[in-house]
Amino acid sequence: MTLLLIRPLTALTLLGALLQITHVEAAETSANPSKPAKTVTKPAAKSSAAKQAQDSQAKGLALAQETVQRISDAQLLVADRVLTGDASCEFSQTVAVTPVSGRPAHFHVVYKKATYTMLPEETTTGAVRLEDKKAGMLWLQIPSKSMLMNTKIGQRVVDDCTHAEQRAAMAAVEAAAQAAAQT
Repeated sequence: MTLLLIRPLTALTLLGALLQITHVEAAETSANPSKPAKTVTKPAAKSSAAKQAQDSQAKGLALAQETVQRISDAQLLVADRVLTGDASCEFSQTVAVTPVSGRPAHFHVVYKKATYTMLPEETTTGAVRLEDKKAGMLWLQIPSKSMLMNTKIGQRVVDDCTHAEQRAAMAAVEAAAQAAAQT
């Protein structure tokens, strides 16, 4: 005995096709009772339940595409502080941060072969925080460095990432500290 698994939409389509074939055979038999019933192999139109399910799915997809994640003014302010371009990280690794064209406050963060679409999140510390909640990835940018973290397992993926602006800022801080120490 073979167990056959059919998806609900497919099952409804098959049921509709069987009902239509049965209806056509019954109509032909009642029109000419002396004529033996013949098997009809016409492609069946989608049943109303299947069509309704398909329409519902199409409406849901359209709604999902129309729904734009709302970006607050605070998130836009954080987005203005995001450093973009390639960041050099520990162990000769690189993370690229690029804005997504046509989508304000959205950024692609690329590490190795993975691309994450991240949105800025407000912080109380002033750090820049970009997050892809679905993937569980977080890009954290502070004045001295940036890091990529996996929030699902609570570990840093890559650390000590610096953009050119961060390296210049740290060099200025060190120079100021040296000048202050000499006086």
